[in-house]
Amino acid sequence: MMDITFSPLGDEAIVIEVGYEITKEATNLVRSIMRQLEEAAIDTIVEVIPAFTTVTVFYEVTAQFKFKDIKNLLEKMLVEITESDTVAQRTIEIPVYYGGEYGPDLEFVALHNKLTVEQVIELHSNGTYEVNMIGFAPGFPFIGGMAESIATPRRSTPRLRIPERTVGIAGMQTGVYPIETPGGWQLIGRTPMDLFLPNEEIPSLLQAGDRIVFKPISKAEYDQWEGE
Repeated sequence: MMDITFSPLGDEAIVIEVGYEITKEATNLVRSIMRQLEEAAIDTIVEVIPAFTTVTVFYEVTAQFKFKDIKNLLEKMLVEITESDTVAQRTIEIPVYYGGEYGPDLEFVALHNKLTVEQVIELHSNGTYEVNMIGFAPGFPFIGGMAESIATPRRSTPRLRIPERTVGIAGMQTGVYPIETPGGWQLIGRTPMDLFLPNEEIPSLLQAGDRIVFKPISKAEYDQWEGE
């Protein structure tokens, strides 16, 4: 069982930490904690934000309810939770048109790793992926599980504008830019699928814990999907 620690974050939040490294066990534990908190539906909890190895809980402070009270409450609630607890996972397929104007760094990724472009596409689309966390920008998924053989460092100079739905690589992670934003990831393709859904109750298509499958598509398939 991992050690779970509780630390204050300002006057109205507490950080639950389950470890210091991004591991499968840590990811499972974060998801289990999130499930417990969602099912408990505690009135004094305002918002819960998961990350790689932490869950930050924002709560209402009153004269009768302060840090020690939320800490005691969470400790009792999570006393029997383990990293082996299972939480149902969704599997989401993300179509990607690799290279071309939508993936200007695909050839650099191939060159950096002494591979062909076709090998990079094959390795990226055959990976077993999981969304570790959502952050940086609305709906931006940090996706783990990428093959080390295509890992590539961030650009030394970030781009000022990256189009929405662009797929990128940074180190051992891959991800998709849901909105247009600056960024330094290596861009290898683009998906016609919208990840940021501002008019929905849950505005992010992807959630922490989702399994991801990348499916290569042609430019014609991309254009048809986007047109629909």
